[in-house]
Amino acid sequence: MLKIGLTGNIGSGKTTVSKVFEILGVPVFSADTAAKSVMTNDAPLIAGIKETFGNEAYFEDGSLNRKYIAGKVFNDPAELAKLNALVHPATFRAFDSWVKAYADVPYVIKEAAILFESGSYKLCDYSLIVTAPFEIRMQRVTERDHITMDEAKSRDARQMSEEEKLKLADFSIKNDDSELVIPQVLALHQQFLALANTK
Repeated sequence: MLKIGLTGNIGSGKTTVSKVFEILGVPVFSADTAAKSVMTNDAPLIAGIKETFGNEAYFEDGSLNRKYIAGKVFNDPAELAKLNALVHPATFRAFDSWVKAYADVPYVIKEAAILFESGSYKLCDYSLIVTAPFEIRMQRVTERDHITMDEAKSRDARQMSEEEKLKLADFSIKNDDSELVIPQVLALHQQFLALANTK
């Protein structure tokens, strides 16, 4: 079974692309969803977060005090790096256990906003990036999240640039409103099936 890492910068449409793969019957693992989940169900991670950020990181019912954590890491790159160093390995563990349920499929997709930043692309056989021009991406984000253009640009600036990611990616999909996405996904689907057969 092949593991394909799927990423794209904010507003690129990677979630839309992953949904098309799901319609084709390809299992998709959302690293972003898993990262939220492991923070309340992965015991070693919970212990690490409490040790690093204090017991206030969790409410008495065991749920994560997101506001408290956000306050700690939002404008402090060093604290954010500490949190990521705890969360990323737990997300990798979640992916490894998830994959076991799909041993008989040709390939699975791991959708992750920070596929390259976290190093998790190294755990995949191939990586795929969804790209779109900066202006289009910012427009999508402001409309989707009801935020200002400055806020959208600030979010984008926290990610590795699209150019850098393109150099690392094995495949790419253009989602720039001029090329249809579905035919590109269908073509890649056939490529991935062929690659899986040769593995």
